[in-house]
Amino acid sequence: MTQLPPLPQSFLPSGLRSRFVDNNNGLRMHILEAGHETANRPLVLLLHSFPELAYSWRKVMLPLAAAGYHVVAPDQRGYGRTTGWDGDYDGDLASFRMLNLVRDILGLVAAMGYKSASGVFGHDAGSHVAAWCSLIRPDVFRSVAMMSAPFSGAPTLPSNTDMEGPKKMRDSIHDDLAALKRPRKHYQWYYSTRPANDDMWKCPQGVHAFMRAYYHHKSADWKQNQPFALKSWTAGELEKMPTYYIMDLGENMAQTVAREMPSAAEIAANKWLPDREMAVYAEEYGRNGYQGGLQWYRTNTSGANTADLKLFSGRTIDVPSCFIAGKSDWGIYQRPGGDMITMQKEAVTNMLGCHLVDGAGHWVQQEQPEKVSALLVDFLKRTA
Repeated sequence: MTQLPPLPQSFLPSGLRSRFVDNNNGLRMHILEAGHETANRPLVLLLHSFPELAYSWRKVMLPLAAAGYHVVAPDQRGYGRTTGWDGDYDGDLASFRMLNLVRDILGLVAAMGYKSASGVFGHDAGSHVAAWCSLIRPDVFRSVAMMSAPFSGAPTLPSNTDMEGPKKMRDSIHDDLAALKRPRKHYQWYYSTRPANDDMWKCPQGVHAFMRAYYHHKSADWKQNQPFALKSWTAGELEKMPTYYIMDLGENMAQTVAREMPSAAEIAANKWLPDREMAVYAEEYGRNGYQGGLQWYRTNTSGANTADLKLFSGRTIDVPSCFIAGKSDWGIYQRPGGDMITMQKEAVTNMLGCHLVDGAGHWVQQEQPEKVSALLVDFLKRTA
């Protein structure tokens, strides 16, 4: 992969810098950091999700630095200006397993000269990495904030031992979704298919317009985002979710979100993601495509993570933790049968607060950065 220069300073708020770190796990990891001017500050790590970047944390990094922390947000494996990962669909999928994603972050901590981090905070898929960091190495990751994707615990040893059982269950839900009056499919399994990358990367509307529609569709700006807990893991319940989660069977993701493209007036009025900032995402994904991030979905839908993570069956997250999500975020209800905030109570033993933020959908740290920053600073004060 071509080694790239740092992100241009003109793209960044004053006080942030872009540079590279060899993370001791095969990556030349691109990071954004704040609070780096002063030595011996405690470290805080910020982990993004899909289709995001280290850049997604730009609005909360300076408030955390002002509170006295060295704040570091990496482009994770498969993303942005980080290199050293295999972006081919038929390439090294094993390197995207959860334990290796944790090794990526552990190696980054060591490479930067730290023995521990005061906090590891993650959004959505990054929330899962943050959760596993804190469960596996609580001596290194001293607190954890999870956003938009609560942690439901390590897989139990008895589950999935008869592989025919889980396979039939997975096939059944997809068959049932496809058999609905309005045939549907689950977005995570769609993201695991070979065409998904090109569907988005080479879509007719272009990457910039695709990402504008995608971000809008999952934000509080899309007024139909009024989530609620679903009763069960059945097709009839799942189809109540928006089409960015439970897609129409015959459409790809670019077609799905194009239906919800905001108007020119709505785009011009957008304060949390103006077009000059959207252009940063469009440039990075326009260069790389989406396959690096999609590999994360494939490790989950294929069951590749399960065997590794069974090693921690029965373990809980015991470091101080908190949960933050937008009040308009369907992500916290993706696992029907009880909302995910309730589910995580059995997996997290030192929860200091669950916060649903008004005026935010899925992109909570971008849509409401002041509120999220205040919650994170308060959390760090309580765990110091």
